[in-house]
Amino acid sequence: MQTLEPYLAEHPFLKGLDPHHLNIIVGCASNVSFDAEQYILHEGEEATNFYIIHQGKVALEIFTSDRGPITIQTIGEGDVLGWSWLIPPYHWHYDARAIEPTSAIALDAKCLRAKCEEDHDLGYELLKRFAHVITQRLEATRLQLLDVYGVH
Repeated sequence: MQTLEPYLAEHPFLKGLDPHHLNIIVGCASNVSFDAEQYILHEGEEATNFYIIHQGKVALEIFTSDRGPITIQTIGEGDVLGWSWLIPPYHWHYDARAIEPTSAIALDAKCLRAKCEEDHDLGYELLKRFAHVITQRLEATRLQLLDVYGVH
């Protein structure tokens, strides 16, 4: 990717965003990459970024003392990783591990939170979009719990 703006403008999560807001988001963005089996984030750590996965696959995991890590969901190209940066106290609620080499766009949480405080329309727009991501993750967790524990 040569520049981030065209990619972000067409990404399903940001598509249709006001060009001024998109420009603000691009100012908080950078390219990152992760090796296979590398942890991107750990439960309980400070949520300093969120990620738009460009290529690769990432396992979202929770750890249980009796079963070890349980994959809640696997996400990949076009998906968004991380919503905890948006909600105090800004700590991750799960682990995320690259299953294969993964490239992404990292969006700096402090930068974006500051921009959202300055521009409440941007903050509201991001919150609406992340509400959908949060709902998907909760549903995936519910389905995984039903599968693992046989709860009906």
